Amino acid sequence: MFSRVTDLTVMIVDDVSVMRGLLRRILEANGYQVIAEAADGVEAVAKYTDLRPQITIMDVCLPNKNGIDATKDIVLLNGDAKVVMFSALDRDALVRAAQEAGASDFICKPCNIDQLTDTLHKVMHS
Repeated sequence: MFSRVTDLTVMIVDDVSVMRGLLRRILEANGYQVIAEAADGVEAVAKYTDLRPQITIMDVCLPNKNGIDATKDIVLLNGDAKVVMFSALDRDALVRAAQEAGASDFICKPCNIDQLTDTLHKVMHS
């Protein structure tokens, strides 16, 4: 388990506003600075371009542009981008597609708070 004190900036991308709010509360309670939220892949790429968060938490199933394609676009913008895919879908092919798109890690919903924050810490320090 890692220290939860951090000043890392995060963008949360999920089409469900309740999930974005829950993630925001968890992250902020653990010292992360949530600088943006997006409800679809197009909005995620635009906000990433403007704000350059240190970590993006990206749902896979999104309207307008799915999370895999949005991740590809973000990684094209910044090869060092840290994107953690976050999905209720846990299929080997989906995890491989996320990795091929440039995702730094993959978390399956639901997860516990320690798993989420440990993964973010690992991604930032790898």
